Amino acid sequence: MQTTEKKRVTLQDIAARTGVSVNTVSHALRNKSDISAETCRRIQEAAREMGYTGNQIARSLRSGRTHIIAVILGGLSNPFYGILSDAIQDAAAFKRYTVMVMCSRDDPELELQLAEEAIARCADGVILFPSKGSQKTIERFQEAKMPFVLVARTPAEGIADAVVWDETGAAYLATRHLIESGHRKLAYVSDNDVIYSSEHRMEGFRKACDESGIPESDRCYLKFSGSNGTSENGIQWMETLQASLIDLKQKGFDGLFVFCDVEAWHILQVLDHSDQVSRNDFGIVSIDNLESALAFPVPLCSIGYSFKEIAANSIRLLRKRIHGDTSAPQKVILPVELVCRGSCGIS
Repeated sequence: MQTTEKKRVTLQDIAARTGVSVNTVSHALRNKSDISAETCRRIQEAAREMGYTGNQIARSLRSGRTHIIAVILGGLSNPFYGILSDAIQDAAAFKRYTVMVMCSRDDPELELQLAEEAIARCADGVILFPSKGSQKTIERFQEAKMPFVLVARTPAEGIADAVVWDETGAAYLATRHLIESGHRKLAYVSDNDVIYSSEHRMEGFRKACDESGIPESDRCYLKFSGSNGTSENGIQWMETLQASLIDLKQKGFDGLFVFCDVEAWHILQVLDHSDQVSRNDFGIVSIDNLESALAFPVPLCSIGYSFKEIAANSIRLLRKRIHGDTSAPQKVILPVELVCRGSCGIS
């Protein structure tokens, strides 16, 4: 019986086609400097015409590396992770790495399972967005001598290489922007209790309030919980959040510092669908500046940082560990900046 299966093109086939040695073909396909530019061009052109694809498994066996980086994050339904995943993939591809994205749902047990998967698949290294309970995952990487870098947050100082941004400074800028826009009764609103981030953002909020002489009686810390408006109980969740916003309005609060853009967008959605409270009742500022990479119909004042710099520094630190660097853990803190789009309600 005839088969239509095509035979895989090998280095030997290309060598026979171009009249050079297999070793010359190998070097040309890897752009080695010992092969002339003209010979490289001729061999690479022949390889493309013949449909050659490299054998990554064979290369991995020879080099001891897979050129795969695992990225363990919360979930791609959150645009924060989606934007950063794109940036990490671009930075990794520039260094000839393939990215394997794995979603932990911020579940420590699932995160640990994914860590084991990354180890079993012989990833060269891991970029981890840690959550509460990540200590076991970190210990497992250390035990397996798996190179890894923490991104966005770190459970403890000096535990591993980490790339973060100035969380305290971001919250301070956001709160100052509300104050300078004429708001004097401020609420810090959050649906998250995130390691590292929550603590530092609260610190920045308090610092800005203290410097401006805003008393504790004119500050509010509102923790709403549950669904981010997307669960089966989304309607009930929105009604609960609406009631909290109405209560804030009745108490005279007029400025909201919201933990992140996604939560701020949910609050704007509630305000737009309420007949008792509206976005005109509050100035709103948040953190992440997702609109720098993602179109959104409602402009939002936000504190941003460079997604590209986060990705580039993560790959840089991880590659150092992959290549044997044993120096003390390094923490990179990236700067932040305010982008005003008018949701602060400047008076």
